[in-house]
Amino acid sequence: MGSNLQTNKERISIGRVAERTGLSVSAIRFYEEAGLVTPVRNAGGQRRFLRSDIRRLSFVLISQQLGFSLEEIRQRLDGLPRGRTPTQRDWARMSKSFRDVLDDRIAMLTRMRNRLDGCIGCGCLSLTNCALYNPNDEASQQGSGPRYLVGDIIAGEDGG
Repeated sequence: MGSNLQTNKERISIGRVAERTGLSVSAIRFYEEAGLVTPVRNAGGQRRFLRSDIRRLSFVLISQQLGFSLEEIRQRLDGLPRGRTPTQRDWARMSKSFRDVLDDRIAMLTRMRNRLDGCIGCGCLSLTNCALYNPNDEASQQGSGPRYLVGDIIAGEDGG
């Protein structure tokens, strides 16, 4: 029982979490309803958060800025332990799954940036350069959409 009391003493109010994260109290409640944080209620019915919930909510904000949905974020956070502060190893294990997705997005954004001022491989043949990058609409044989942007090799770029 002593360790439980100590844990309750270490918990912080929703106002303190809002102050530390820059989130409004209503946003924190929204993230609670979405299952991203799970505060406990004290005897007076007030929400009490672990200090580690500040990191969880910060992770949510960063992940949303990177384009991840709340469901994707919740699934990742579900891999972290509840009721104790996650360790660095816990965070590293959880964030590893984001790396592959981010690497793919970075590669796609890099391709887009590098081809933005020319043909992006849509197969439209509307630019003079398309005759160079996509003669006779050869990209259409690889499928519909912006084939070169999604990673299909442009003739002459495969190093061969």
